[in-house]
Amino acid sequence: MIWLLDFAFCLLLLRFEEMMAMEYESNNWIWDGVYYCPRLFGGLMLTAALLGLSTTYFGGIGLFPLSYVWSDSGIFHKKKCEKKRIRYMDGCFDLMHYGHANALRQAKALGDELVVGVVSDEEIIANKGPPVLPMEERLALVSGLKWVDQVIANAPYAITEQFMNSLFNEHKIDYIIHGDDPCLLPDGSDAYALAKKAGRYKQIKRTEGVSSTDIVGRILCSVKDTEGGGDHTSTLLNGDSGERCHSQRAQISQFLPTSQRIVQFSNGKGPGPNSRVVYIDGAFDLFHAGHVEILKKARQLGDFLLVGIHTDHIVREHRGMPYPVMHVHERSLSVLACRYVDEVIIGAPWEVTKDMITTFNISIVVHGTVAESNSLLPGETDPYAFPKSMGIFRLLESPKSLTTSSVSQRIVANHEAYVKRNAKKAQSEMKYYEEKTYVAGE
Repeated sequence: MIWLLDFAFCLLLLRFEEMMAMEYESNNWIWDGVYYCPRLFGGLMLTAALLGLSTTYFGGIGLFPLSYVWSDSGIFHKKKCEKKRIRYMDGCFDLMHYGHANALRQAKALGDELVVGVVSDEEIIANKGPPVLPMEERLALVSGLKWVDQVIANAPYAITEQFMNSLFNEHKIDYIIHGDDPCLLPDGSDAYALAKKAGRYKQIKRTEGVSSTDIVGRILCSVKDTEGGGDHTSTLLNGDSGERCHSQRAQISQFLPTSQRIVQFSNGKGPGPNSRVVYIDGAFDLFHAGHVEILKKARQLGDFLLVGIHTDHIVREHRGMPYPVMHVHERSLSVLACRYVDEVIIGAPWEVTKDMITTFNISIVVHGTVAESNSLLPGETDPYAFPKSMGIFRLLESPKSLTTSSVSQRIVANHEAYVKRNAKKAQSEMKYYEEKTYVAGE
């Protein structure tokens, strides 16, 4: 009987080859049946084939199209749910930015679930140099992304055979994902060579215009080394020299915002008619673990979290140069990628007005206790005066004391180490591309 079902399976492929080519998208139920239960599906198709022959013989009396019956019957759906496509992607995720988020979004789109490995501090030091963010903060950032289903802490920098087998056997990973940019070990070898050799590797497109190296470079542009005896005292620039660095940073940033990218990051859903809308605003520059935690806490106060992202001008006016490090659209995408955020206002005003509250049906306005600066400019009124007068303002205790300035100061304090780290990466990539060009020219 089994050989007959196998034979029927072959008949299925021959009989429906033309239909597959013409209507692939509308006949995904057929492919599901072929993949998840081929013998059961083969038996059904054998019956269908015989019925098709008999109707042709008796003058072409048509039958109700079986595809419409079987595709909606759910006969294969249970099996399908038991076989999930689980993808794995890893990284350092240091100075988490929208490029990381977009990579994980693409990886999630290739399957049903996404498992993400976060490389350990020790592995980063050995292969790249000191990380800006420790493991705890990087884990919080990755776990806070809307496309991530599971996180593996202390993942190796290079995919070893032992780790790869644990991914396949314990976590049921079917493919390992990485961007199309090179990931090289100190000896110049490919960190994903084993996954590629095993045929379990898929590649996604790298997001151009941003990298952790680029962001470190923007911050280091704001560093001034004072002369004297080999000691380097680092301070963030002010005045004319700060303006000069801001101009240089603008040249470094190659981000080109598009409506498509914003749609890809957006939830695409508005609040319901009776939703409790929570509003929080800020710069959200150099998106970090402190941002994730305060957004999580704010989201717990309602059904819909609306986040206002201040313009570059407002941030610069209140915090001075060289802030913001990231432009308003870069900051908006980083916030949109957070699983606790439902919607953002790109370029939100400094003051929360009556019109804003009415337009967005805001139920409560919140602000964290930890902020870069809570001082007002001369002659400036309290931006939360109106929600306070309505009794809908609430001050939230910030779970972390982390700020954008403290993250920047970590880089400033280790200026030389990060300069070497950036130079080391540039040399490795140059060597990789030179070898690639040489091989292609042979």
